[in-house]
Amino acid sequence: MARYTALIDGKEGAYGIVFPDLPGCTAMGRTIEDALDHAAVALRDMAQWMAEDGEGLPSARPPEALRRDPDVAAALAEGATLASVPLVRATGRPAKANLSIDAGILAAIDEEAARRKLTRSAFIELLAKHALGAMA
Repeated sequence: MARYTALIDGKEGAYGIVFPDLPGCTAMGRTIEDALDHAAVALRDMAQWMAEDGEGLPSARPPEALRRDPDVAAALAEGATLASVPLVRATGRPAKANLSIDAGILAAIDEEAARRKLTRSAFIELLAKHALGAMA
């Protein structure tokens, strides 16, 4: 799974995110967590649009290389921070997986999935998206 480094800037109630390696790919949110969730969606959407246009995403530079970029260094000096955002591409096609999970945890998953009126698979996918920062 590819990860892109993002710059987070702003203040409480208004955070913005940009991807130095992907000009034009931005996100905003009232909290940093919201902004990061929106950034994961923006990253996924940009990857999809570029693929539809026959383009590939540029390679993600490691954070150490980004810190040497004068624009990134200036943003960091002004208070921005770096965050890693995963590129999670949804294919729209299910894949079967065989998982081993503690029986007690599986029972808790089943109870919570039923409470939310979800299947076990849908609930686990929801948890995975949240953990990966790829909420859509």
